[in-house]
Amino acid sequence: MKKQFAVIGMGRFGSSVAINLIGLGFEVLALDHSEERIQEISTVVTHAVQVDCTDEEALRALGLRNFDVVVVAIGENIQASILATLQLKDMGIPMIVVKAANELHGKVLRKIGADKIIFPERDMGQRVAHHLISPNILDYIELSSEHSILEMKANRRMVGKNLRELNMRSHYNCNVIAVKQDGQLVIPPPVEEPVKENDILIVLGSNKDLKRFEVAYSE
Repeated sequence: MKKQFAVIGMGRFGSSVAINLIGLGFEVLALDHSEERIQEISTVVTHAVQVDCTDEEALRALGLRNFDVVVVAIGENIQASILATLQLKDMGIPMIVVKAANELHGKVLRKIGADKIIFPERDMGQRVAHHLISPNILDYIELSSEHSILEMKANRRMVGKNLRELNMRSHYNCNVIAVKQDGQLVIPPPVEEPVKENDILIVLGSNKDLKRFEVAYSE
């Protein structure tokens, strides 16, 4: 059976998550206290219900304990976000994913048992900053406070050389873990094959080493 998702909070982030999950073929229950937001999303998701998301009895009545993942995407109301997370944890939801407004909010969410915490504004800021450093940087994913992965379109200094010649591990202590060629992900990457113009390199390293690598290959 496919996973069932519930998304609490139909602001910009929550509605985007719900719409994308539907697009991937999953069933989604959308919840919000605003009747207007529920009406807007009701034609897109599987079910949409207007509810006070801090009301534990109301959440239990909706059968949320039967869902595999619940996303708490409540925006600026940090108190409501924390209360909803506490109640979901008490209900035994297998996976609780919560949007955090800031680091302090995230720290509280970790302490009360949120399984995954998302910082949409911070993460988007990181992606934009890295793209500004080099327009060849397509994506940047923070794995931990010390390590990340970046996707980088091959620039003119890479094209025609193979990975052995580029020797990124020796020069920057970074590892190319995969290469996207013509839309196909190649793992492990071919070390002897010359890098082509439209290749995309998936690079793993510490944040410090990746920063050196980005600056060195910025155009």
